[in-house]
Amino acid sequence: MDLVRRLQQHNAGRDPERLALKYRAMRASPYRFLRGSCALFYDRLPEAGVFRSAPPVWVCGDLHLENFGSYKGDNRLVYFDLNDFDEGALAPASWELVRMLASIHVAAAGLGAKRAQAQALCAAFLDAYGPALAAGKAYWIERETAQGLVRELLDSVRERSRKALLDSRTQLHKGRRRLRVDGSKALPASTAQRAQVTAFMAEHARAQDRPGFFEVLDVARRIAGTGSLGIARYAILVEGKGSPDGNYLLDLKAAQPSALASRLKQVQPPWTTQAERVVTVQRRMQAVSMAFLQPVVMDEQAYLLRALQPSEDRIAIDRPGLDSGALADTVAAMGRLLAWAQLRSAGRQGSASADELVEWGGKRKWKERLLDIAEACASQSQRDAATFATAYDDGAFNG
Repeated sequence: MDLVRRLQQHNAGRDPERLALKYRAMRASPYRFLRGSCALFYDRLPEAGVFRSAPPVWVCGDLHLENFGSYKGDNRLVYFDLNDFDEGALAPASWELVRMLASIHVAAAGLGAKRAQAQALCAAFLDAYGPALAAGKAYWIERETAQGLVRELLDSVRERSRKALLDSRTQLHKGRRRLRVDGSKALPASTAQRAQVTAFMAEHARAQDRPGFFEVLDVARRIAGTGSLGIARYAILVEGKGSPDGNYLLDLKAAQPSALASRLKQVQPPWTTQAERVVTVQRRMQAVSMAFLQPVVMDEQAYLLRALQPSEDRIAIDRPGLDSGALADTVAAMGRLLAWAQLRSAGRQGSASADELVEWGGKRKWKERLLDIAEACASQSQRDAATFATAYDDGAFNG
């Protein structure tokens, strides 16, 4: 495989300025490379064994340690759950697992952990996932049921306000807010882009109960994530509940085909748009979905529209002094969350029934095999990261 050509093909047509930021982020570490090369990861998956025999389930498609986080649901409660369903699809359960386990190996190596420590974390994940699946009951994690690092996160975001989020992302001028375009969270939008988004939001507002809420105050190109950097994405400042501190921030992101699509054998539903696919999978797998989340269409391109929230955050796995036991407990919580998400979405449009998942979760043979495959996939990803780093330094991704 020509790795450089494959990455360039996957990222073709993206905004050059933000694509350069993506490549720079991928150069920073093997873990960031893994996060930014989802399609390449699935290109390299074996065809046989557990990848063929595992039951079909709904997957977020790009599961890794930082695709779990906090957010406020449409019922006003804050949850810790899977997030980022851009690559969502119907796929073998083993695909989601091997991606997650490989991310643990790559991230652990980046933190200086020994191989045995990474293996222990992977075992902790599967030791929580299997029994949770076999139990056959889908639960969820909110502040009152959280423990350890997850509870710390949910406690911390509880005190965050919309005003503080607005202050960090905008600046006041004569009592009116404008988006802060500092090259970190946002870049300037062109006149044409601003006009396009403003016209779309005006049309969208007419179908809402409170049209004035969606009055556009400012638009910028949003910088967020790794894998999706470079696709059309906007931060939109709207009037909300009133200026200046009742304003809301919205995220409008183009929906692309899943990075898994070229390898999938399962028949996928006939989605109306890619955005419908993403939102449907997210709503099926999460206990409660994020406020404002909806699929929309702007100038014949599908987009995801949602609110940006002060309660959105992730656990910093690379923070100094992080206890290994606490990290193992957190990884175990993630394993249970994945099992609950698969049970919650069981039996929907081709996914395995809950009874089939209960039976599969109680078996051990596939778990041992998957641990070995995940370690091999992690090693391959690290080699690919080194190849990419050399090519990047040689200027292969300079435009």
